[in-house]
Amino acid sequence: MPGRYPVTFGEIELLRDLDRQDGWVLSKDGVPQSYVDLQDPTFLEFEYVRLMADVIDLLQDGPLSCVHVGGGACTIPRYVAATRPGSRHIVIEPDGLLINLVREQLDLRSVPKLKVLVEDGRAGTAKVWDATADLVVLDAFSGATMPVELATAEYMGDIARILRPGGTLLINMADGKGLAFAKRLLATVTGTFRNVALLAEPGIMRGRRFGNLIVAASRTELPVDLLTRRAAGGLTQARCVHGAALTNFVAGAYPIKDGDPVLAPVPPPAVFG
Repeated sequence: MPGRYPVTFGEIELLRDLDRQDGWVLSKDGVPQSYVDLQDPTFLEFEYVRLMADVIDLLQDGPLSCVHVGGGACTIPRYVAATRPGSRHIVIEPDGLLINLVREQLDLRSVPKLKVLVEDGRAGTAKVWDATADLVVLDAFSGATMPVELATAEYMGDIARILRPGGTLLINMADGKGLAFAKRLLATVTGTFRNVALLAEPGIMRGRRFGNLIVAASRTELPVDLLTRRAAGGLTQARCVHGAALTNFVAGAYPIKDGDPVLAPVPPPAVFG
């Protein structure tokens, strides 16, 4: 089971976690993409995934209707299925061979009420009905960066279309020194959603090192006080920026529109090495 596997867009490596009997890392081009524990889907190895889970845990009680743009090993669908039984999932993932690999090797069939659309993010989202999602998780990467076509105002509008009025959008992105891409993405998101919060480890939030940042957005109020406490109580004592502080963070950044030239952030060679 451990080893390298060809997929539609390159090659995937599956690595066993030597510290956890059922833990697996899915890596592509040397970049860890997903971690799953097949016996305990509530175990989340990566800090940024725990931040996403903090947001999900504070949504309304009960099952959720979820759309996941970007599949990987489907860590978040597994987590939601375990913590909110009865939830429904649409996973949009362009790499059909990757999905087949995850089904066969990482027991994706065990996740109930999960449907996969083998499409790119925008084409798949266009097929989702209006106002049907409680949660949209945008966690799609090309290498170590978020595809720019999934960061535009036009795409944010389509996500808003499929979300219910009280629904929540979660975005995982990565950026480094200066956070230029993060600021432009946040300018784009705040143009569509009234309530937005940014969560990340302090060093990443200050642009001192390359890493993941989580955006939460909704038309309705976010539980920012609870999010701030949860983030600060984690292993890395992450920060939650919202309101006036977020406005100041984004100041001067322009929203991204289809066709705009955007320089995607590139991680330093040592980040994954």
